[in-house]
Amino acid sequence: MAKQLIECVPNFSEGRDMDIIRQITDEIERVDGVKLLDVDPGKATNRTVVTFVGEPAPVIEAAFLAIKKASEIIDMSKHQGEHPRMGATDVCPLIPISNISMEETAKWAHQLAENVGQHLDIPIYMYESAATSEERSNLATVRAGEYEGLPEKLAKPEWKPDYGPAQFNPQAGATAIGARDFLIAYNVNLNTTSVRRANSVAFDIREKGRVKRTGNPITGPIVKDEDGNAVRTPGTCKSVKAIGWFIEEYGVAQISMNLTNIKDTPLHVAFEECSKSATKRGMRVTGSELVGLVPLKVMLETGKHFLRKQNRSLGISELEIIKIAVKSLGLDELGEFDPQKKIIEYQLRADESRPLAKMDLTSFADETASESPAPGGGSIAAYVGALGAALGGMVANLSAHKRGWDDRWEEFSVWAEKGQQLKDELMRLVDEDTHSFNGIIEAFRLPKGTDAEKAARKQAIQDATKYAIEVPFSVMETSFRIFDLCEAMANIGNPNSVSDAGVGALCARAAIHGAFLNVKINASGLDDKAYTKEIIAKGKKLASDANKMEKAIMKIVEGKL
Repeated sequence: MAKQLIECVPNFSEGRDMDIIRQITDEIERVDGVKLLDVDPGKATNRTVVTFVGEPAPVIEAAFLAIKKASEIIDMSKHQGEHPRMGATDVCPLIPISNISMEETAKWAHQLAENVGQHLDIPIYMYESAATSEERSNLATVRAGEYEGLPEKLAKPEWKPDYGPAQFNPQAGATAIGARDFLIAYNVNLNTTSVRRANSVAFDIREKGRVKRTGNPITGPIVKDEDGNAVRTPGTCKSVKAIGWFIEEYGVAQISMNLTNIKDTPLHVAFEECSKSATKRGMRVTGSELVGLVPLKVMLETGKHFLRKQNRSLGISELEIIKIAVKSLGLDELGEFDPQKKIIEYQLRADESRPLAKMDLTSFADETASESPAPGGGSIAAYVGALGAALGGMVANLSAHKRGWDDRWEEFSVWAEKGQQLKDELMRLVDEDTHSFNGIIEAFRLPKGTDAEKAARKQAIQDATKYAIEVPFSVMETSFRIFDLCEAMANIGNPNSVSDAGVGALCARAAIHGAFLNVKINASGLDDKAYTKEIIAKGKKLASDANKMEKAIMKIVEGKL
């Protein structure tokens, strides 16, 4: 069964004393099965956002220990900061990451809340998808009045906590625990120190907008509906909450936002709407900052948005697209933005084993030449294919940037993106081929003392052998798709780079024939002869078709030299 993963993003009311913060994160890190992804302290807000991930049970254990430690070493009666807050652990949301529903995540949130309320004597309010009533689903409503208003709030029957005592805890305050979708905490910097002017931008863009008035937009009478409720003029960004504040640490005012649904309002849209409003009001956006982690797709969508605005090809590497996003949003204005630390998928990938793909060219060649049998021909075939795809993509990118071809950039961008996708898949297969070979070796090392062990060992060898056939066959199929790219670039691409398209086609053919050799040698050890016969027949056809495609492309290339 696939592993269930949830993310926990508790916000602690301490952003200045790193010893206190470290004591809390130490509690998280001592739980097996939990990975601490990010610790983001803010001096002005006096608040630290912590992000960790794992399977539900260890995440809940780590969250409980962190909340317990925070209640012991943070004194809310002495706390001051720019951000709204009501407890030492102010909020503790759980977010479903993979193979788990929101409903299941909400049940884990309730389990955590019950434990905290029962054992730590902290009033707990459930919010978002874990809320016990519609009135409590909105965090802003739950936190209204903040820490200072808790004694009065807890005395009201309608604000009885969902868990824990309805009594004021002077040191720990109260905590909101919930289950929600991925939220992006995002701040946009302005060239002003005025909180009022920052708020004017926030009101322009946030979903709930501002109260409508007649006459003077600031002091005029509030417009009310038939029921006496204030009428609001909605902002430009759906699913965005925003306020303006001044950050003394940086000496600038910011629009502080929570993007609660990035499908409704992507990151780049929020940034550009802030820019429009600021410009209209005589200000300028100078940069921005992300609090906590961000999904990879958000950064890629942002980078591609700004590439399109520049009429530039989208078929460049992930890291280059992310670099465009960082520079366009000014994410490095107030401090370093390290994609390996700020993007959630990169944090999780840090545990993945891809040693070959991470090597430099010389190290990879040296490792191949060593006495170790892996990496061998299969990994080399995949790498040669990756180089062929990269060359085809290069010709597409050069064509997209060719002087006088500006009206064709999108045409070539599509081809360049295909090249990137093929290259990335083949680079993954470089390591996967070595993993599959090592799987056979490990299967042969299994114990064979009893009949049961012998049977299990034999089955493991057969399973590993079959996978060691499937991987190089995937290299063949993926590499064959390079021909369409190289043929198109030989025909319509930048004529100065037609030789590169030809080399790309030669690499694709070499990759296919090289991978086929690995298919055949591994197939010799498989007992399933029907499968072997079928895969060899498919491989022969791919190899034969590859010869024809390479010959046709080289004819085009030679004709233009």
